[in-house]
Amino acid sequence: MKITRREFLILTASFAAGCNSVEQVRPTSMGPERVFNAGAASKYAVDGVYAGFASHGFFIVRKGENLFALSSICTHKKCRLKTEPDRTFYCPCHGSTFDSAGHVTTGPAKRDLPVYKTSVDEDGKLLVTI
Repeated sequence: MKITRREFLILTASFAAGCNSVEQVRPTSMGPERVFNAGAASKYAVDGVYAGFASHGFFIVRKGENLFALSSICTHKKCRLKTEPDRTFYCPCHGSTFDSAGHVTTGPAKRDLPVYKTSVDEDGKLLVTI
């Protein structure tokens, strides 16, 4: 298929406009569920936010007896969130903030972070389903 120079420039400009110096995640489709083995559940015994799987799309959070997984992707424009020392989350793209339970504390995001299903298998491994 041949395209004109004008069509090429429009496509290139459109692509460049979609790129950003801040890392954005744009899912291409809603694929099947994926299960991640997050290792021994005992690794997450201390209260806090564990960011080791942020690049896979989730944080692991321990709050007392609760161990759960939160999306590491902002609900506003799909940017990767950063963890803060006070166990909250910050979006570097537009400034949204979320508390340690994933609730919006500052917009422009209007939706809380999704909570992903977690389970511990018979070998003591934490499994996260996205």
